[in-house]
Amino acid sequence: MHKINIAEKFSRISECYQPHIAAELNGQMVKLVKFDSPFIWHHHDHEDELFLVVKGGFRMEFRDEESRERHEWINEGEFIVVPRGVEHRPVAEEECWVMLFEPASTLNTGNVVNERTVAQLQRV
Repeated sequence: MHKINIAEKFSRISECYQPHIAAELNGQMVKLVKFDSPFIWHHHDHEDELFLVVKGGFRMEFRDEESRERHEWINEGEFIVVPRGVEHRPVAEEECWVMLFEPASTLNTGNVVNERTVAQLQRV
């Protein structure tokens, strides 16, 4: 049991959209990731995700079954929970720091596997 300095951990992350494991508890992972641009549209069939903004802010975009889009701004000190099955993509206009709480099985690109998929996460 050791405390974690979030700012120090983020200082070790150089690439955006490359989640790193900061801690694990009860089958969940606490991941740290930087956003700086639009990510890909995706959803997670079995996992909910919690996005907590530590520094900066980003827009979470959503699409429903009829391809109607909407978005929600999440600013520093705020979080949003994206329920399983909801198609979404984070979009940042400048670098922001995000802490994720999600099951260990959650793949960053959900139902999409491409060059942005990170299957093996590093610890930070």
